Amino acid sequence: MRDRVLARCDAFNAAHPWDHDAAYHGWIERRLPPRFGSALDVGCGTGEFTRRLARRADRVTGIDVDPGIVRTAAEPSTGPGIEFRCGDLLSADLPGRYDVVTALAVLHHVPLEAGLTRLRDLVAPGGTLVVLGVPREAGFLDSALGVVAVPANLLVGAVRTRRRSSAVRPVAMTAPTAPSTATFRQVREVARRVVPGARTRRHLFWRYSLVWTADDAGS
Repeated sequence: MRDRVLARCDAFNAAHPWDHDAAYHGWIERRLPPRFGSALDVGCGTGEFTRRLARRADRVTGIDVDPGIVRTAAEPSTGPGIEFRCGDLLSADLPGRYDVVTALAVLHHVPLEAGLTRLRDLVAPGGTLVVLGVPREAGFLDSALGVVAVPANLLVGAVRTRRRSSAVRPVAMTAPTAPSTATFRQVREVARRVVPGARTRRHLFWRYSLVWTADDAGS
């Protein structure tokens, strides 16, 4: 029975696709300063959130490992101060540090501690790091959120598809994807070591957040 329900949900989602990360763009923005000099958006995808950051920043860089999606992101007029480049979080040659660093649905693609350490090291003193991650479900709270998320996901998918032109669909990613291996509890344990004082919480739609401010002496 459970497998049949999940199969029907998967079929519905395929017909009504939408970006779960985009549901939290506004929430992330409310955790950022009203103005900042530089920003880095890791896993930028089509660049939607990168452009939202550009409304507040003097300079924004979006990076993604998918060369096709980076070309798509760069196709519209980017305007001054916005740059898109193809690169991996762990190996990308990025100059200096940034006042704001965001990483949406990225950390489960790389070793957790190495990825979070790299993100931390990219944040300038006094800067802000916001991670929106994908946890591996484990325990009662994750299961309960999952139960609530399924009908909510179907409802949002139906509403967003109705509002969107039938000719406009989310752009497919061509880079390899990976299932999440770290639970929310494991993320919190790593965060205590790597980014002490970070605020973490579970969210609907199979996501968690981590918000951390680097002290003025540097991390």
